[in-house]
Amino acid sequence: MLLPLAGGSGAVIKLGELVMILDLHQQGLSVSAIARQLCVDRKTVRSAIAKGLEPPKYKTRAPQPRITDSFEPYLKERLAVYPGLTAVRLWREVKERGYAGGYSVLRDCVRDLRPPRTAGFEVRFETPPGQQAQVDFAHFEVEFADEPGVKRIVWLFSMVLGYSRLIWGRFVVHQDLQSVLRCHIAALEAIGGAPHEILYDRMKTAVIGEDADGLVVYNRALVDLARHYGFQPRACQPYRPKTKGKVERPFRYIREDFFLGGSFRNLDDLNAQFQHWLDTVANPRVHATTQRVVYEAFAEEKPALKPLPLAPYRTVLKLERRVSHEGMVSVGGNLYSVPDTTRRRILDIHVLADEIRIFEAGDLIASHAPLEGRDQRRLDPAHRKPLPPRRQPAEGEPIIIRRAGDRVARRSLDFYEAVGRRLAGQGRTR
Repeated sequence: MLLPLAGGSGAVIKLGELVMILDLHQQGLSVSAIARQLCVDRKTVRSAIAKGLEPPKYKTRAPQPRITDSFEPYLKERLAVYPGLTAVRLWREVKERGYAGGYSVLRDCVRDLRPPRTAGFEVRFETPPGQQAQVDFAHFEVEFADEPGVKRIVWLFSMVLGYSRLIWGRFVVHQDLQSVLRCHIAALEAIGGAPHEILYDRMKTAVIGEDADGLVVYNRALVDLARHYGFQPRACQPYRPKTKGKVERPFRYIREDFFLGGSFRNLDDLNAQFQHWLDTVANPRVHATTQRVVYEAFAEEKPALKPLPLAPYRTVLKLERRVSHEGMVSVGGNLYSVPDTTRRRILDIHVLADEIRIFEAGDLIASHAPLEGRDQRRLDPAHRKPLPPRRQPAEGEPIIIRRAGDRVARRSLDFYEAVGRRLAGQGRTR
């Protein structure tokens, strides 16, 4: 390393020579003796002794442009509106806008723009393949593009397999029993099997309460569903939300990486986009905890799941409903049509997980797929007979308007002739 010396001499001296000059000076040698021994000029020796040993000085370089600089305004805008967006989500978005850099560079940039989160240490509880799944609901508020200005509350039903962390979910309008059963059936069918146990929060559609001995009392319909598919329902301990961390932690991931900043036309579009995100982003990713690709871990877990039963689940909830003057019955806040030929005012309704059946005197007269949400109508066109077309009068034919119910009886001409003679005779007596 070369060091410039002060004093205007312009001499440049190596770091090793500087150290030797200072060492010889401490030993008591004169400037001339040091200069002769090291073959350097005496001015250089004096300058080195006067300056002493100082750390080298470097010139500051001008900051180099980063590949993320042109995308920082967009990142700041997104984080200002949605602070919880993940770096992975933002990386996908800026790649669509021309970003050609790697994920780690963008992650560091996002870290600079947003303070890192801090969290305490937790003990992770793992289960073997096929042993457990966890189920829960999460609350979301959305404004659909088909209903601008209207805020809707939807609920995300999610089932997560404990070993592989595979996520299955569906947005529904309410958490009623029929929605819970329907989501369970769809989840198990999509996964292709059933775990040995499913862990629940103490939601009312799953857990009714506890008996006198402190044992958990489950909803009977859920017990029937569990018996049909062969899994054991299990309620987590009260006030212990982290018992279900495998299903609750992904809610934050779903909210930040999928839901925030999204645009959805309606509930069907929301579920279609969510399924696409599960198939292309969430389940093909490397899980942060297990450090494994979710789909690859699921391929190992699937053989440990219980096979699905051959017969579909058909447990029935029986109701009675009155037919409205429009020929509709109300079930779960929605209206379903009955045929015009229905005679009774009170009908029997059988509510299944995936079907609503309507009976009159024991005979099935209508069947409908359940509607999501409330205040909707499902009208089967076959339930309404078309009105007969009205006969159009011929050209030149007079149009006669009568009062409702007026009819003219057909009589012979002799009758009208007798009436005429009678009226003529009355006229002569006057």
